[in-house]
Amino acid sequence: MSLRFKTSTMDGELQERFGAPVAELYQAAARPDAPPALARALELRSFLALTEEQVARVRDRVHADMDPDRDMGELSADKLRFDAQWLEAALDARDGYCAALGALLRTMPPADQQPHPVRMARIRATATLPPSAAPAPPRARAARARRP
Repeated sequence: MSLRFKTSTMDGELQERFGAPVAELYQAAARPDAPPALARALELRSFLALTEEQVARVRDRVHADMDPDRDMGELSADKLRFDAQWLEAALDARDGYCAALGALLRTMPPADQQPHPVRMARIRATATLPPSAAPAPPRARAARARRP
């Protein structure tokens, strides 16, 4: 499963800051006029989602190992120590990604002051025009201007 479809603990803050669901934010970030902060935020969000999945895997493994119905002869202190180290590393990474993403979101202007929603409305409006009436993408115009 793609990381863009996995949830993260910061999804609500991203949606609030950018004013759209995470799936739409990934689509908007793929556009050439996407704000750099959006791409950076989604990159951090992807790292966070992956790290949170690692935390959950280790947690579930430890819970399964410590199940009260499990045979005590199967317990391994070495395995639990290794899982504790793995969990500590994953939690440290998670904390770092949360802090970085939180700092990025705090330094951004509110969603109603960002230019991106206006551009999205303009893109949606041009999408309904026939292909001959729609303006060429900026890259295509620049390429045509360079031709001899």
